[in-house]
Amino acid sequence: MSPAFHFQTLTPDTILDAIESVGIYPETGLTPLNSFENRVYQFRCDRANRYVAKFYRPERWTDKQILEEHAFAFELGEAEVPLAAPVVIEGQSLFHFEGFRFALFPSIGGRQFEMDNLDQLEAVGHFIGRLHQVGKAGHFSERETLSSAMANDALQVLMASPHVPHSLMADFAAAGQALVSAIESAWIKTDTLRLHGDLHPGNILWTPDGPGFVDLDDARSGPAVQDLWMMLAGDDNERRLQLDTLLGAYEEFCDFDTRELALIEPLRGLRMLSHMAWISRRWDDPAFPMYFPWFAEDAYWQRQIRDMQAQVAQIAEPPLSLQPF
Repeated sequence: MSPAFHFQTLTPDTILDAIESVGIYPETGLTPLNSFENRVYQFRCDRANRYVAKFYRPERWTDKQILEEHAFAFELGEAEVPLAAPVVIEGQSLFHFEGFRFALFPSIGGRQFEMDNLDQLEAVGHFIGRLHQVGKAGHFSERETLSSAMANDALQVLMASPHVPHSLMADFAAAGQALVSAIESAWIKTDTLRLHGDLHPGNILWTPDGPGFVDLDDARSGPAVQDLWMMLAGDDNERRLQLDTLLGAYEEFCDFDTRELALIEPLRGLRMLSHMAWISRRWDDPAFPMYFPWFAEDAYWQRQIRDMQAQVAQIAEPPLSLQPF
């Protein structure tokens, strides 16, 4: 059985039994949270504490990689960076039950982070700076390192995939290879540090005390700008204002190498390829055809070809700068 199907045996009874096996007893039902890669549920226990239970996708990460993620979360907690760290029970943060691995986290309440709110963006910049201050103080030995080679790896997955329509394969291959080449040509060598790795606005909650970060599942080493570029949206003037706000706050805690601004568009291109490859790899998981039905439509792949061509042109443009034109 492929690992994609292992979640079919993760029934509500199995989830409850797993949670109770570590001495936590849910009082409410399990509320599924938005996660395709893992299975994540929120609940309240009999002591009125609210938790999030995260069941890791089988065979994606090793135990050592997960525990390294947890160790990074604990470091961030000690530095008072507002990130949900795993609950430790009898000295353990990663638990096993009937072939599944899971962890418990305190539930962080909050509302959606507003990307166009410069006050909130400034606060997020402060905390990313603090996160990277901790990230620079150590090294990952088990987690991946972000690199331009990942673009070609993703393209190879897609070229071997049955999902790209045969009638579009030649155009898709040409656009994909052009994007990979553009990413590799524009990639620059910079210092790397431990990152959140997937710091998009959906992984930031706005609480009464400011931002709260969640989900270190994609924690890896890489350039600092990987944790910054997804905070930028809109036209060049809007993104420049957001970048100025973000970096002004960030650099109160951590220096930023402005050469990394040249990596923003290559990283965007890498994310495009990686996202398509991720869906293709997970298609045998019944949740994916249900939530991504357009992935099987010709129109989707036609759009991807156009988007990749446009991204090649964007990578060729001068990078976003802090100075107005």
